[in-house]
Amino acid sequence: MTPLALTHLTATSSIGRGLAETLQSLTDLRSGLAPCTFETVRLETHVGEVPGLDEVRLPPGLARFDSRNNRLALLGLSQDGFIEAVAGCAGRWGRHRVGLFLGTSTSGILETEIAYRHREPGGALPAGFDYAGTHNAYALAAFVRRVLAIEGPAAVTCTACSSSAKVFGSAQRMIEAGLIDAAVVGGVDSLCLTTLYGFHSLQLVSRTPCRPFDVERDGISIGEAAAFVLLERPAAAAPAGTIVLTGLGESSDAWHMSSPHPQGLGAREAMRQALASASLEPPDIDYINLHGTGTQSNDRAEGHAVSAVFGARIAASSTKGATGHTLGAAGALEAVFCALALRHGFAPGGLSTSRPDPAVEFDYLRENRRQGLRRVLSNSFGFGGSNCALVLERAG
Repeated sequence: MTPLALTHLTATSSIGRGLAETLQSLTDLRSGLAPCTFETVRLETHVGEVPGLDEVRLPPGLARFDSRNNRLALLGLSQDGFIEAVAGCAGRWGRHRVGLFLGTSTSGILETEIAYRHREPGGALPAGFDYAGTHNAYALAAFVRRVLAIEGPAAVTCTACSSSAKVFGSAQRMIEAGLIDAAVVGGVDSLCLTTLYGFHSLQLVSRTPCRPFDVERDGISIGEAAAFVLLERPAAAAPAGTIVLTGLGESSDAWHMSSPHPQGLGAREAMRQALASASLEPPDIDYINLHGTGTQSNDRAEGHAVSAVFGARIAASSTKGATGHTLGAAGALEAVFCALALRHGFAPGGLSTSRPDPAVEFDYLRENRRQGLRRVLSNSFGFGGSNCALVLERAG
C-alpha cells in the first residue's frame, strides 16, 4: 500500500485531554480507572470516565447534536490545534478533497436511554428527542463534519471494538483510488448504561481495574475516549520523524457472535496482511499494542495469534489497564498511543498486570521500556471476529 503520513493527531480519554497530558500519564504509568459513579449505574466496577463532559457546550446552531458522545467529540477536536490543522489541510487540498471516517460502537445511545426515562404518559418518547442528531450512528460524522467544515465523503463504521481501526483502511482506499487527498479518521465512544449492563450480563465486567493478560484476569473495565488523526497523501518522501501508516490488515473470524476464534485464526490473518501490505517480516516489528481486553477468552486467543506470527521475542502490552476498553474508540486511541511511542522512544507498560499468564509466550511489558522504536503494530479485534491490525512507522 502507498504509505500515508499522520500529519496531525490528538486524543482525549480518562488519562488526559490532548497529547501532552496523555503522554505524561503513559510515561508515569498512571491509570484513569476509578470506581463507577456514572449516571444511575449500580455496578461494582471501574470505568475510565472523561470528567467535565456535562460542562462542554456545542457551538451555536448545532444544538440538535447535543449528546454526551458529540460533546466528547468536540472536547477531543478542541485539543492540540486539531481543528486548525484540518483547516490548513482543507486549504491545501480543497474542502471537498478531505474525507471523514469515524468509528463508534454505541454512538449517542445514552440520549435514547435518557429519553426512555421521560416518556409521555402514552409511552411516546419526548417531543424534543432528536434521534437523528444524537443517537443515530451517522450523527457523529454529521456533527464532526460541521465542526471541521469539510465536504469530502463521510462515513461511520460500527464493527464494535475494531471500528476506529478499520476507518484507517477506509481512508487509505479512498485516497488510493484518487477520490480524496486527505482524511480525518478517528473514533468516539462514550459511557452509557447499555454497554455497562450489557457486558455485565455477559459476565465480562471486572470488579477491579482490568488486568490484561494476567493469570487472574476476570474481565474488562469500560472507558470512553475521542481520538482523531489527519491522514494525508505525502507529496514526497516523508521527512525524518514523521509517523507514517505503512500497513493494514483486516479479517473476519466468522466463528461466533461474541467470542473470538479460540486459536485467534482471524487475528493471525489480520496481522499477516498488515505485515504483507507494509512489505515487512515479523522481526521488523519492535512493539505490539495488543487489543488485550482482560477477558479470559480474548487474551488467550490473541496470545495464541501473536505467538504464532511473531514468536517469543516480540515486546507487547495492552494499554487498556490505563484507559479501560474504549470500545469503538479503542483503535484510534491506541494508534495515537503508538504514534507517541514512536515519537518519544518508549514501549508503554501494561498497568495492573502483576503476573502475566504463563501461557503467554511473548515478552509482555509491565513497565515502560525506553528504546528507539522504528515500527509498531496495533491490534483491534471486535465482537463477532471483526479484526484489524495497523503498522505505523517512524520515517527516517
